[in-house]
Amino acid sequence: MIREAAREDLDQILELYLYLHETDVPEKDEHMLKTWEKIISDPDHHLIVLEVDGRIVSSCVCVIIPNLTRYARPYAFIENVVTHEKWRGRGFASQCLAYAKELAVRENCYKMMLLTGSKDPATHRFYEFAGYNGSDKTAYIQWL
Repeated sequence: MIREAAREDLDQILELYLYLHETDVPEKDEHMLKTWEKIISDPDHHLIVLEVDGRIVSSCVCVIIPNLTRYARPYAFIENVVTHEKWRGRGFASQCLAYAKELAVRENCYKMMLLTGSKDPATHRFYEFAGYNGSDKTAYIQWL
């Protein structure tokens, strides 16, 4: 089952994020809970989850960003694409990305963007298969 995250999903999402780049599940302190409330309440912030037998095994984030160019059409930014290692290779992340694309189309976005820190050619092929390309733009990151 694919859907948008609900308030009660925080624990499972934080556990799933261990398969991104986290090394431990962060403490659910006041800052974490405030951030979660902000995310879950924002109509332009879509945390997409895919469940198998009641467990969240794959997810991505799709943020719709208002824009003044392209006839004031927004764009979508995709982040935190992740699947639990035991559930990889079954098309779950592809389903999450397809759901994100449906949201972006519904919101009249003119493009979707995604960044990956992975150097793995298989990861790049996965994103290309999902419809993204790495040749149109160049991304620059400034870590703060």
